[in-house]
Amino acid sequence: MEITFYGQSFFEVQAKNSENQTIGLVFDPFSVEIGLSLPKISSQIVLLSHDHPDHNNAKAILGDPFIIKNAGEYEVKGILIKGIPAFHDNSFGKERGSVIIFKIEVEGMKLCHLSDLGQAELTDEQVEEIGEVDVLFCPVGGVYTIDVKQASHIVSQIEPRLVIPMHYKLPKLNIELDELGKFLKQMGQEEPQKEKKFKVSPKTLPLEETNIIVLEVS
Repeated sequence: MEITFYGQSFFEVQAKNSENQTIGLVFDPFSVEIGLSLPKISSQIVLLSHDHPDHNNAKAILGDPFIIKNAGEYEVKGILIKGIPAFHDNSFGKERGSVIIFKIEVEGMKLCHLSDLGQAELTDEQVEEIGEVDVLFCPVGGVYTIDVKQASHIVSQIEPRLVIPMHYKLPKLNIELDELGKFLKQMGQEEPQKEKKFKVSPKTLPLEETNIIVLEVS
C-alpha cells in the first residue's frame, strides 16, 4: 500500500483489493480556494467526510469514481468501508455540524480517517465502532478541529500502530491552523519518520509503541 498526502485532509491510497487489483482511494479532496494546489489524479473511490470546501471537491478527481459521503457500511471494489458519525465541534454539532469518520480495511490492514473531528474525546460507542486501527489519519491543527492535547488523548483512545497527522498549518494554506510541531512535541516525537510517499504493509507495522509518520505534501 502506498499513501500520498496533498495537504489539509486530502490523501490518496493505492492498495491491492481482494482480487489483487490496484485500487485508488481518495479522502477529502479540497478546493483551490483554500490556497493549496490541486493534483491531477484519478481514483476508483472518493470518500467525503463533510460538505465543506476544504473536504468535498469530488469533481477534482478524474476517472468517474464511486463517491461515499454518508455513514454506513460499504464494500466497493473489494474494499470494506465503514462510515461512522461524529461531530465537527465539541457541542454536539451545534457550531459546525457533523462529520463522518471513515474506517477502511484493505491488504490486511485497518485505516481510519478522523475527518474534521471536533469532539474532545470519542464516545465509547465510537471507539467500539472504530475498533482496531493500524494507520490513523488524525487532525492536529486545532481551531476548527481537535487541538494537540485532544488529539493526543484520542490517539490514546484508539491506540493505532501508526499516526499520520493532518489538517495543520502549511505554506500557502489560507486557513489559520496550529503548526505540526506542537503535536509532535505533545507526543514526545519531535523527530518523527518523514516520507514523501509512504509504503506500508502488515510486515512493516510497528509491533509495540505508536509511531508517527509525517508525510511531505506532494
